[in-house]
Amino acid sequence: MDWRPWLTRWSEEWIGCTAPDELDPDVVRDGWLGFAPASPEAVAAAEERLGTGLPPSYREFLLTTDGWRDAGCFVSRMSDTSTLDWVRDLEPYWQDWEEPDDEEGDAEGGPISRGLLISLEADAGILFLDPGDVDESGEWAAYSLFSWLAEPPTRFPSFIALMESLYAEFHEMRRPEGATRDSWEAQVEEARRHALAGDIDAAEPVLAKAEDFGLSRATVLRAQILLLIGRTYEAEQLLGRLLHPSFTPDGFFADPLFAEEFLPLLFAEHARSSSPGHNSILQSALIGDPPELQLIIAEHQARLRRGAARATYGNPEFDDLVHAALERHATDPDALWRAVGEALPRWRPRSTDHIAPVALLTHPVLADTLTPERGRALLSQPRGDHR
Repeated sequence: MDWRPWLTRWSEEWIGCTAPDELDPDVVRDGWLGFAPASPEAVAAAEERLGTGLPPSYREFLLTTDGWRDAGCFVSRMSDTSTLDWVRDLEPYWQDWEEPDDEEGDAEGGPISRGLLISLEADAGILFLDPGDVDESGEWAAYSLFSWLAEPPTRFPSFIALMESLYAEFHEMRRPEGATRDSWEAQVEEARRHALAGDIDAAEPVLAKAEDFGLSRATVLRAQILLLIGRTYEAEQLLGRLLHPSFTPDGFFADPLFAEEFLPLLFAEHARSSSPGHNSILQSALIGDPPELQLIIAEHQARLRRGAARATYGNPEFDDLVHAALERHATDPDALWRAVGEALPRWRPRSTDHIAPVALLTHPVLADTLTPERGRALLSQPRGDHR
């Protein structure tokens, strides 16, 4: 990691999306969330006091900036060489979060008990490094732990990976403009094209990473892939997220992708999973009475009550072939999916971010017989405007 350029960009983006009166005057003056570099002597003194050498990436970080402000949105200050110390000595109550299995066979306990505390001020949480979990490069595993998450500590393979996660968290929550966001938007568009060309293995990891940076378009695209390859629980979590007012992309509810593909699927999920004590995705989304979503749901319900036209699975050329396949092969799953696969070259997206025929899953026979292998085979075919 070449720390200085990356941390400079982080500083510029943070300052650019924060009101001046919320920033430390030194940050405004210097354009820098960090501090002066630690001297090699200060790092060596900290290592001697701690009784151990520091992992390479963290050591270089301190030699770039002796501490850091605003690491993500919940850590306002990171430790410097003078404040570094062990969790067990500075904030021993966090050891109560230790998992029993972590303590077995280790005289120093688990990751928290033996951890090096690297956060100084945080919102009911800590960041720490684990000297008992070292890779071949000498990097220590890194952890974040926040009590309000009510979850075990989150492990990262290194200090660099932890910082990258905190940077992504900042982007997800604050959505600063600039080169980073521009780059991710370009990568999401490239992933969309890969997906339409049949290369979902290239598209899906990029979209997952873009989601970490708060790009809701990546969530729209990735949900479609996950639905067809059988990762239904993950996909439904993404759909629920897209219905949240703080995350819903502009114009999403008016997009035919939502009205004609996702919404019928959500109604099917509601019929399947709603029960006393358990909300469907739609029921959860309606908490708080979001007016735009209420209206589009009411319109869909009205069409269902009127016995509106038959369900559609896409553009007319593809839709007719799917209906014909259902009429001929409803009791023969293999023949049915061969026919759907043969029809796929006729499929066209309903809108720009439509990359997969997820409406197929609204038909119970198609949904019951869609294996992850069949879904992957469909997505591996070039389709739509993949050129």
